[in-house]
Amino acid sequence: MAEDYSRITRDIRVSVRSYYLEDQSQPDESHFFWAYKVKIENHGREPVQLLKRTWQITNARGHTQRVHGPGVLGEQPLLEPGEAFEYTSGTPLDTPSGFMTGAYHMLAPASGENFDVAIPTFSLDSPYGGGRVH
Repeated sequence: MAEDYSRITRDIRVSVRSYYLEDQSQPDESHFFWAYKVKIENHGREPVQLLKRTWQITNARGHTQRVHGPGVLGEQPLLEPGEAFEYTSGTPLDTPSGFMTGAYHMLAPASGENFDVAIPTFSLDSPYGGGRVH
């Protein structure tokens, strides 16, 4: 059963739900794959733009991979007050469980202020994990 993880930073809510993808995984070869759906909601009073992202992806052995880059899925969405942006992405691991966390690096165009919005830590669980990591 997928679980929603949610966190609010400066009136920006980030919600994440992860899904283990059995059909894209090969447990016998230590290849496990998850999709995750992210929803970013602007509950503030001014527009904000997502410029960059930083992820930390940690496997069951504690090895962390850092991913940093512009936007999400090639986009740098501008969210007006009350708007939301959703996307789905994925990640592989070489262990049957792990977790992800991170931040979106935002800009408030009206003031020119840059700030970070926390991405909640969420579990990557498969039927082969034998227990939750997070």
